[in-house]
Amino acid sequence: MSNTIHFDIPELFSMKRYPEKLSYRGSLDLLHRPKISIVGTRRPNPYTRSITLELSKKLSLSGMVIVSGAALGVDAIAHQGAGAENTIAVLPSGIDVHYPAANAELIEAIEKRGLTISPFERGFDAREWSFVVRNEIVVALGDVLIVTEADIDSGSMRSVEYALAMKKPIYVLPHRLRESAATRQLLRDGKAEAIDDIDIFVALVSQKGRNAMDDSPFFAFCRNAPTYEEVLAKFPKDIFEAELNGIVEVRNGRVYLE
Repeated sequence: MSNTIHFDIPELFSMKRYPEKLSYRGSLDLLHRPKISIVGTRRPNPYTRSITLELSKKLSLSGMVIVSGAALGVDAIAHQGAGAENTIAVLPSGIDVHYPAANAELIEAIEKRGLTISPFERGFDAREWSFVVRNEIVVALGDVLIVTEADIDSGSMRSVEYALAMKKPIYVLPHRLRESAATRQLLRDGKAEAIDDIDIFVALVSQKGRNAMDDSPFFAFCRNAPTYEEVLAKFPKDIFEAELNGIVEVRNGRVYLE
């Protein structure tokens, strides 16, 4: 049994276009907890598999919800490490289509104990362009994007483009030469930080997540760089006071916390 989300998800206002319709199965309570997005290759090497599993498990135990795309490889490992009750799977297909079929059992567990989301109609089969839509939602939902392994010109790098546009922090695993060329390129270009110590990283991001949970609704809404018109419609008094006090800045029609 699937349902339609009848309220705005503030994180998704950072997308180029807010989804016209969102269907879900599972617990919407997960949307109100701190979230981390994890993506990567469908063919991870043993090192990536091991670290992705450990990382997602420890982030979950610290109170974070893991968001990914239910794909083979890194996505599935991230969901498994978090545990079905602590993960959100964004589907590239209709909410009733368990894609890929190889992960059907995993997706069924998530929709029963966690949360699955789809912006597509029931019965819709995944297509090349729908993976792009899925990827943008995965990135938008998380406070941080982690790419554990990726090749140049991969779908994971499209996710990185979204994260950069949304001004999301990006983290990658340190890899050996000739492995994960895309994430090593991100480090060379200064667009990502390396996770050199899992426990220190988990402690850092989980504390930031708890701090974000203490935000007022106004600050939480503004953290996703909404348009000025969106903020004005929801928080007319707060936005004027925040502007006067220099707490927010309006750039190119969007509101940013200072």
